[in-house]
Amino acid sequence: MDGMTKAEVDRIERSVIAHSDRPIRPRDAATLILLDRKGDEVLVLMGRRHAGHAFMPGKFVFPGGRTDPADSRIAVAAALHPEQETKLTAGPGRTSAARARAIALSAIRETYEEAGLLIGRKGAFATARRDWQGFAEHGVQPSLDMLRFIARAITPPNRVRRFDTRFFSAWRGDVAVELPGGGPTNELEELVWLPLAKAREADIPDITRTILDELEKRLAHDPQLRPGSPVPFYRLIRNRFTREIL
Repeated sequence: MDGMTKAEVDRIERSVIAHSDRPIRPRDAATLILLDRKGDEVLVLMGRRHAGHAFMPGKFVFPGGRTDPADSRIAVAAALHPEQETKLTAGPGRTSAARARAIALSAIRETYEEAGLLIGRKGAFATARRDWQGFAEHGVQPSLDMLRFIARAITPPNRVRRFDTRFFSAWRGDVAVELPGGGPTNELEELVWLPLAKAREADIPDITRTILDELEKRLAHDPQLRPGSPVPFYRLIRNRFTREIL
């Protein structure tokens, strides 16, 4: 769809979905909940999606998007913590170590593209991938060891788009470079750091509010978000919203 705008692509996808009786298979996606501490408060980075988007228009969300399987081949300064990889490969579906790596890396890539924040360590980095060139230009090696797997959720059926989303977290101190002009895609209209309580009051999707609740509970007994904690998994089974533990 070279040469087409994002809005045009969205309109085509809505039309195809509206005239299709086939169930939509969820696509892998990843989201990054970037956290910062200010006194006794924990702040979270959120951005507003453009009103023209087919999926959750106008809502405040965390940076994130679809997983590109090719992300699994991106060199990293440090791999996923073993306990995080174990959690990512658990649950329904065949999630290999390579697929888990691609999902985690897509959270880092999308955070750069949408928010202009490069997570990793300073150091030489080279790649032929255009969507990772920002890391090469700014001398940042993406790194996975600081990511924490917070939750997983699958979009219910009969939606415009469906995603099997893994929610990760990282701290602002894990950002090696902050680009003042934001990310290259400009998919988020505004970026704001909000206290967790304020973030829950914003115009956010229901699942985002649920994940914020889960995060706040985890922070209460595990302020450093150590690896290996239970991971809640939300999905619809027989028309019932369920919460499982990975």
